[in-house]
Amino acid sequence: MDFKPFKNKLLTMVPPWVFIGAVVVLFPIFAFLTFENINREKESSTRLLLEKGAALIRAFEAGTRTGMMGMHWDGFQLQRLLTETAQQPDIVYLLVTNTNGAILAHNDPSRIGQKHGQEIDLKRLFQSDTVQWRLLDAASKGKIFEVVSRFAPSSPGMGRYRGRMMFDHLFESLLEGRPEDRPPGLVIFVGLNMSTVEEAMKADTRHAVIMGVILLLTGFTGIILLFLAQNYRAAKTSLSRIKAFSDTVVDNMPIGLLATDSIGKIASLNPAGASLLGLPPAESVGREVRNILPRELASLILEAQSESLLEKEIDCTLKTGEGVPLEVIVSGLRDDDGGYLGHLVLFKDLTEVRTLKKEIARSQRMASVGRLAAGVAHEIRNPLSSIKGFATYFKERYREKPEDQQISGIMIQEVDRLNKVVGQLLDFARPVTIQKKLMKLKPFIADSVKLVERQAKEKGIDIEIRIPEEMEVFIDPDRISQVLLNLYLNALEATDPGGRLRIVGFRKKDSYDIEIKIEDTGIGINPEDLGHIFDPYFTAKAAGTGLGLAIVYNILEAHGAKIQVESRPGKGTTMTLLFPAADRKEP
Repeated sequence: MDFKPFKNKLLTMVPPWVFIGAVVVLFPIFAFLTFENINREKESSTRLLLEKGAALIRAFEAGTRTGMMGMHWDGFQLQRLLTETAQQPDIVYLLVTNTNGAILAHNDPSRIGQKHGQEIDLKRLFQSDTVQWRLLDAASKGKIFEVVSRFAPSSPGMGRYRGRMMFDHLFESLLEGRPEDRPPGLVIFVGLNMSTVEEAMKADTRHAVIMGVILLLTGFTGIILLFLAQNYRAAKTSLSRIKAFSDTVVDNMPIGLLATDSIGKIASLNPAGASLLGLPPAESVGREVRNILPRELASLILEAQSESLLEKEIDCTLKTGEGVPLEVIVSGLRDDDGGYLGHLVLFKDLTEVRTLKKEIARSQRMASVGRLAAGVAHEIRNPLSSIKGFATYFKERYREKPEDQQISGIMIQEVDRLNKVVGQLLDFARPVTIQKKLMKLKPFIADSVKLVERQAKEKGIDIEIRIPEEMEVFIDPDRISQVLLNLYLNALEATDPGGRLRIVGFRKKDSYDIEIKIEDTGIGINPEDLGHIFDPYFTAKAAGTGLGLAIVYNILEAHGAKIQVESRPGKGTTMTLLFPAADRKEP
């Protein structure tokens, strides 16, 4: 049968108004959605910068308050703290003025005594607890996001008189004998560099526009395809028996096609259908449906005797014992007089579709973490800033004690690491960014194990490392350290005293992959939980957050790596990490 005339006829069935109508309906919708998405990204960036500036102000106030209470700071120490705080790469300037706009402290000492912020009603700002922001254009530094707030280093716990005494003493050296500049109130300004944020906003805008165009084209194509599908259905019902069983249609269908006659025997079976069901096409024709087809498919066809059209998803068990999910459409065939001719059955394998649905469902669950991340990060970062301030203070105070210096340094290092983890949580719904380095695997694993040696020793758990000296891998060391620490802690928690934690690394045969196995002798994972352990908020621990393994999965996915889990309840669990080898060419 020649399909060219039918194809040309089908295309001519689409009138021009369908194309015009699709554009008129879809274009304003997707344009509006794209515009809203861009605005939402801008608002999110502004909110994050404002929160960052406010956090820096609170951290600076806490550091000043600590110095006032413990060390009786004067203006020199305040200036030093201000200068060191402003050394962060994304801070353009950090300054303190009185309510008249006179600069009392600035990370650039040459600016002290000048005016700043006269465009703002500083006296009114000092009387409120609000944090304001504005955008400034600097010729040499580009756009600056400035955060302005009342500066109140004294706390209610100091008492009004004591707080004022400390307050006056703090700025005594900065006033240089000018009582007229004695500040009735202080205002702090933080200038943040917006270059990185602007680049991210531009990238988000380009992405939003591209996605809008893609969605517009997809919607437009979908409308046309729906219209074509409707016309095809109408044309299909008018085909004669000869056209329906045409060899051309049967042999070239990409999905399974099976036709039965009026007495329930197979009249035709195309190659795709025979391959899917594991049947020889030549030997299948002429045999009864119930004797050759899988029981589930045969039952569905026989049940459809009185139905004109039946659509259903079923799970079939082939003769080999393999289970295959199928989407089946059964249509009754009748002649012009309404006489029953048999059935036309279309079926396709849904294995990939179901896998894709599971991945989409998991992605949706992962996206829920992102909506929670901003609130969690806000609550955690405030105490982290105070802890880091105290640790910095103790490190400066006890310089003569190396042990205290080391402890303070570890505290600062761990606070920075926790703050980085919080930042990663904020980016959890977005793609994970990594910076790969060529690393020697054995010393890297040895360093990561040091983080849990103390816990292992307390529980009497032996740690064993078996990794070849020459093995190398391209990884982001900070991200993979986070992955390994999470897996180590899970293994130690699940392992009873006297157990063993073993890390084995080797190169897979006939492959470029580096394989790292983390094996424990713990209680194992229940079989019904194995499919959910990487889902966000899923945890079997009483005090667990359910985010650890979800973050592990995201980090490994960003590396192009994989993770496999094998576990037997009561015997232990093995987590296998698969990385591209160091000598594999990066894409």
